[in-house]
Amino acid sequence: MNGAELSLAGVCKSFGGLTVIDHLGFTVKRGSRTALIGPNGAGKTTVFNLVSGVYPIDDGTISLDGEDISIVSPAGRIGHGISRSFQNIRLMPHLSTIENVMLGEHWRRPAFSLARGRRAVESVKAALADAGLQTYPGQVVANLPYGIQKRIEVVRALLAEPKILMLDEPAAGLNNAESDDLRALLERVSARGITLLVVEHDMHFVRRLCDHVVVLNFGRLIFEGTPEEVHRDPAVLEAYLGTDARAVQSDNTAKAR
Repeated sequence: MNGAELSLAGVCKSFGGLTVIDHLGFTVKRGSRTALIGPNGAGKTTVFNLVSGVYPIDDGTISLDGEDISIVSPAGRIGHGISRSFQNIRLMPHLSTIENVMLGEHWRRPAFSLARGRRAVESVKAALADAGLQTYPGQVVANLPYGIQKRIEVVRALLAEPKILMLDEPAAGLNNAESDDLRALLERVSARGITLLVVEHDMHFVRRLCDHVVVLNFGRLIFEGTPEEVHRDPAVLEAYLGTDARAVQSDNTAKAR
């Protein structure tokens, strides 16, 4: 499966006169593992909602592989190869694992046939097995641990056959073992060529998974680079810590001696 390149250029979004995204532009390269980070209120989830079509943009363009998708419907963007998760798990708690995951197949191909339905079941079982979830197909989601539910949500998004998979805080609330399981799954997803765009506050998770980081503050791009470069940038430190970054760097240097 081939990934896609996502580009934002001059994107703006306001709510009630409050500018939330301010002439934002960056590119997520095909096949990359890109993290979108920033302090609370930086506009990260709003960017996801704009890219997935949940919100319309006020200005600018959103392009996928060079094609302007700025006015394409949310369903149409799934057809273009964009799939996402949300901050809060949005599984159907009363349904089984396999029923939840099959919704991803339905989003991609809503027309139903009995033969395709049987093929879809086998496809879902294979996807669950690849995610280490082969023992859970028939279990009701509400009865499963939180970390398992997170991985189920990723598998459901993958059944839409995305070119770019966007995950909003996938590691939030996970313990170390669950976080490692999720990262391993996403590494396998990336190895298939799918582009990853991840909003995440857990920088340990970001450094181990991602090869590129985009940093927002107040809806603007303030820095982008490798995880190591971002970790050392004064503007990023100041945005996160709310203090003089030079003092922080000086203190870190002193501790390292």
